[in-house]
Amino acid sequence: MLSSTKKQPSGTRTGSESGSTNESINLFKKPKQKGPLDLFYNKSPSSLRQSKLGESDAVKEELRGRVCKTFARWMYEVGIPFNTVKYCSFNAFCEVVGQYGPGVKPPTYHEVRVPLLKNEVKATCETLKMHVQEWKTYGCSILSDGWKDRRERTLINFLVNSLRGSVFIESVDASGYAKTGENMFDLLSQFVEKIGVENVVQVVTDSASNNVLAGRFLEAKYPNLFWTPCATHCLDLILEDIFKLKRMKQTFERVIMINNYIYSRTGVVNMLRKYTNMKELLRPAKTRFATAFITLSRIYSQKANLTRMFSSEEWAKSKWFKEAGAKRVVEVFLMPSFWNNVVFAFKIAGPLVGVLRLVDVERKPVMGYIYEAMDRAKEAIARSFGGNEIKYEDIFKLIDARWNIQLHRPPHEAG
Repeated sequence: MLSSTKKQPSGTRTGSESGSTNESINLFKKPKQKGPLDLFYNKSPSSLRQSKLGESDAVKEELRGRVCKTFARWMYEVGIPFNTVKYCSFNAFCEVVGQYGPGVKPPTYHEVRVPLLKNEVKATCETLKMHVQEWKTYGCSILSDGWKDRRERTLINFLVNSLRGSVFIESVDASGYAKTGENMFDLLSQFVEKIGVENVVQVVTDSASNNVLAGRFLEAKYPNLFWTPCATHCLDLILEDIFKLKRMKQTFERVIMINNYIYSRTGVVNMLRKYTNMKELLRPAKTRFATAFITLSRIYSQKANLTRMFSSEEWAKSKWFKEAGAKRVVEVFLMPSFWNNVVFAFKIAGPLVGVLRLVDVERKPVMGYIYEAMDRAKEAIARSFGGNEIKYEDIFKLIDARWNIQLHRPPHEAG
């Protein structure tokens, strides 16, 4: 009887265990014995990782499959966004779990909520010290980003940017500040003093009238810094001015009408997807003028497919064929002047949207490229009209009215 209960050697399984298909087998082993040297040996797991003797790719693939399946199930259960797996910190987490080996004990609710959070705040403060030193050595920029929450409060996020990167400082409820330039000046002054007057090279805000006034006050009070309007916001305002022109406004309104009619009827949407090979028409937003251009582009690219749909026997026999709204949509869609205006919008807005995409990225600083990019955009517009200045002179006046006044700033010229 004693022999039947003899302890199996570590790492072996009985015949019944090896024949089982239960996924839980060997998922939770006892932790391996660790010694002080493990803390040093596992410092750089990527460079020290070696294939174990006899370890096959099939085994590794099976083990990784278990890991991914279990993690994904937890991810779906708690509703974690998919893009979180792109974070570098997630890769680091996987590495240290692998270093520990089987039997790692996950953090408790209390540990995540109290001591680990305090430790992370402390580590963040230590990291911030390196940024502060960078500000003192090379200077920095204060960035303000205003937005509104669901309760219609005006909130402003303040960040500081330097060669080391951007750091979030504080979010302020500016509902009582954003009304006048004087109040915004007081708020911005507080952050300049907080970061250090001698460290701040420029303060960046959007180009709303109250911020323009606040910027002038800042430059008067602190001669060593510059107020700079946001280039992205400036370009968006240029597009807004262009889409206020009668020809552009009428074209955009017709596009909105076509989109609204199609997407307010499920049957028409299904028919659209059939003829466009499941490609959608973007829904325009009146306050985002780059979106207006993208919407025009999408409709133009689907012109042939939509023409086929509206001239098909399926459409003629549908219940929507005799509707007044449908007749108006088809009338506009088959109107040559409508498509001429769409092409005109491409020639004007296309190069400007290209500049907008350049400046609205976070991969690298673009201040040194803005002037050249705008010059090339204007040259592209002129070429698209064959150099006939009469056709685009009004557009250039709208561009210069914003660009020359707001973005001809010393930091941009230096860049």
